[in-house]
Amino acid sequence: MMNGSTGRRSGGSGRVRAASAALCLFAGALTATAAGASPAAALTPPVAITADDLTTWQTNGIVWSMAATEGTVYAGGTFSTIRPPDAAAGTSEQPAVNFAAFDAATGAPTGCSLSFTLSSGTATVRALALSPDGGTLYAGGQFGAVNGVGVSNIAAVDTATCTPRQDFKIAVSATVRALDATADTVYLGGDFTSVGGQTRNSFAAVTTGADLLPWTANADEVARAVEVTPDGQHVALGGDFFTVNGTTSHALAVVDATTGALTTSYPGFIPNTSTVQDLTTDSTGLYTANEGTGGGVFDGRIAIDLDDYQQRWRDTCLGATQAVLAHSGVLYSGSHAHDCASMGGFPDQPRRHLLAQSVDDPTLLPWFPDTNDGIGEPVGPRVMAQTDKGGRHYLWVGGEFTTVNGAGQQGLTRFADGPDTGAPWVPNVSLSTVTPGQIDVQWQTSFDTDDGELTYRIYKDGASTPVHTTTGYSLFWDRPQLKWTDTDVAVGETHSYRITASDGTNTSAKSPAQSATVASSTQAYPARVLSDGASLYWRYDEGASTFAADTTGALNNGFLRNAPAYRQTPAAIAGDSTAIGFDGASEYAYSNKRHPQPTRFSVETWIKTTTTRGGKIIGFGNLTMQNSTRFDKHVYMTNEGRLVFGVYSGGRRTVTTNGSYNDGAWHHVVATQGPAGVALYVDGQLRASNFLYTSNENYPGYWRVGGDNLANWANRPTSNFFAGQIDETAVYPTALSASTVSAHYALRTGG
Repeated sequence: MMNGSTGRRSGGSGRVRAASAALCLFAGALTATAAGASPAAALTPPVAITADDLTTWQTNGIVWSMAATEGTVYAGGTFSTIRPPDAAAGTSEQPAVNFAAFDAATGAPTGCSLSFTLSSGTATVRALALSPDGGTLYAGGQFGAVNGVGVSNIAAVDTATCTPRQDFKIAVSATVRALDATADTVYLGGDFTSVGGQTRNSFAAVTTGADLLPWTANADEVARAVEVTPDGQHVALGGDFFTVNGTTSHALAVVDATTGALTTSYPGFIPNTSTVQDLTTDSTGLYTANEGTGGGVFDGRIAIDLDDYQQRWRDTCLGATQAVLAHSGVLYSGSHAHDCASMGGFPDQPRRHLLAQSVDDPTLLPWFPDTNDGIGEPVGPRVMAQTDKGGRHYLWVGGEFTTVNGAGQQGLTRFADGPDTGAPWVPNVSLSTVTPGQIDVQWQTSFDTDDGELTYRIYKDGASTPVHTTTGYSLFWDRPQLKWTDTDVAVGETHSYRITASDGTNTSAKSPAQSATVASSTQAYPARVLSDGASLYWRYDEGASTFAADTTGALNNGFLRNAPAYRQTPAAIAGDSTAIGFDGASEYAYSNKRHPQPTRFSVETWIKTTTTRGGKIIGFGNLTMQNSTRFDKHVYMTNEGRLVFGVYSGGRRTVTTNGSYNDGAWHHVVATQGPAGVALYVDGQLRASNFLYTSNENYPGYWRVGGDNLANWANRPTSNFFAGQIDETAVYPTALSASTVSAHYALRTGG
């Protein structure tokens, strides 16, 4: 059992019975934190464990279970050997049949060797739990012998001698997936229907001498987790079940520790398409790891107050959670989370396998080590354990992964509360000289795997002392733009700038030097865009980076994906620096900020292309790392070069130009929607409109440039992505007038 910083164990995963879900369960999920804010500043405690993995021995298979105490970590699973940290699979291996023990501080095996076997079929150790005094290790799974001593899916091991206890034997009819122990009782859960020859469906309790207790908590489906509460009065149950002792309580229940009588039921609390894979506690809370299959699933984590067994919070991340562990006020979890946007976290991203949250708040904390999915189902992490040794705290993770933080490492890894060795990413920098007599230094905030608040230092003209120092909060999916204006300059001077990011211990390299010349007069075109109220304005004057700087005060910067071609010349506007080129295959940009539905808006950009495959030029979509599943408010080009402006309002509403614009020249494109309907302008002239189209689809999303989904839209082109150059992209919260659009176009005097 895990209380505070003591050891942990966890069960496995399996199929889920699908049924209709009550979506009202998700009340309590957080709304998104404003970009650029410091959401973790108000959260306690900080994440003390670093994201830097330590050298650890590996397995050649899946680690399903762990338990830890007094500096020793026990690991069970489905594997046959262990090997040193840097050894490739199949080399330098030594036997370890479904079990191994390790020194928490070194990651090396201790010498305690046990072999869990089965006469036919594949043996596995699915659950481990230590007695409160650490003297006995209980193991559950599917096995018939330990070191040749006959057992039946459950065993007890004397930890002092690392030998099976001959006095602990009881027959369990099927796999044991979960264990927890007090000084006198061992609670077990799994697939079984009998224990000691008596009926026990999924859950049972035995004495430490292996005598079956009358404790009864019969469930109708597989059990995956058991957790004794810190006061010893109750046992929390988790699994696939729909009833406990005949009473409806899906996936989660709390029963009396002495009798097994149901004390708290949870009908409709977790969708029928989801299960509880793991449970953990601290002094005030019970925490669940949830996995779902099919539609309407719940894959995240729930915190429950122990004083009344009611929900404290829940998150709604998608990506099945397999393991949870509470340590020093932080809830660590193992999953394959890929979308946490619904609760203010990252949107559609590649899977992230290790996360941290405050036990008091589901907001994701800045702790992002990572594994891969690995072998097996695959999922990645399956179990966590924590123990202390030599004054340091160690967090161990087991599972089916084969890499950790991008390097080869199979089955096991570990982290500690130091040292922190990882430096933040080098900042991406852009300079702006729109306003005469000054240089605006703009940069995309960096990312550090275990620190959200970073310190930035700006170095001018090669100096070793920074001219400006500031801080900013960022996460890997939310890297808001920061800005500093240098007024200690004179017209005509050229200055260069470099920036570093520091987590307080480690500092990035300096960014590549960026130079700009101080302007003597206002640039007419960008000045007009800003004065007309643009809320996003990307000029694409950066060098090679992932950053599209926003020139407005909203600092609504963009991410550039898949390396579009920077510094394309000539630009669309005379006197402008550069444009950007997209390949028509995979390159695009998206806004860092997630926006609510714009009910009135204008999008404006310049394009130059000769493509005959069409593609999306600019639009609004709900996803960032893949093609959106909800998408409208967009301008796209047909294969013939005509331009289409479309919104969704009970159907796909579009207007289309008669002329084609894939002639290799720069063209000014503006699309507006407001009370007067939609309008599409090209080169300062109205080319198509419809006064009936006054609304669009309501969903939060991101502005995307250069590509996104176009499925089922009128005259859909061959490509979703635009091949050509784009420049001077702006978005407005109003519908620009025809005269304003014409005035913008008139400000182009060459290019």
